[in-house]
Amino acid sequence: MIRRYRSALYIGALTGALCLPVSMPAMQQTQPAPDNTKVNKREQKTAEPSADQAKNTKSDTQLMASIRRAVVKDKSLSTYAHNVKIISEHGKVTLKGPVNSEDEKRTIEAYAKKVAGDENVTSEITVKSDSK
Repeated sequence: MIRRYRSALYIGALTGALCLPVSMPAMQQTQPAPDNTKVNKREQKTAEPSADQAKNTKSDTQLMASIRRAVVKDKSLSTYAHNVKIISEHGKVTLKGPVNSEDEKRTIEAYAKKVAGDENVTSEITVKSDSK
């Protein structure tokens, strides 16, 4: 009796697992994956600071981490907004990258200003246009 129950349970779990990947591609087709490739290439050509060039002093690292935590914690923001580049050097913060709306831009700027101070934040965030 217990063997039949286990067999039925295993078969049900296996069937469910096999059906799961079939429904995943349909979900992925409805929303394209965020792609910042063009923006990243553009920013590599400038002499401006980028996240990989940050000096990584303890205070700058903590500053960037505090802002990043606030941004990621806000679930109302898009994936683009969650992936905005946050660069800190000598306590000065630069925000870069595309977001979906002016509201997202203002929200991220507010988080950075709350942590670093109004005078220490430079925003280079762009609002992504719907046309591609």
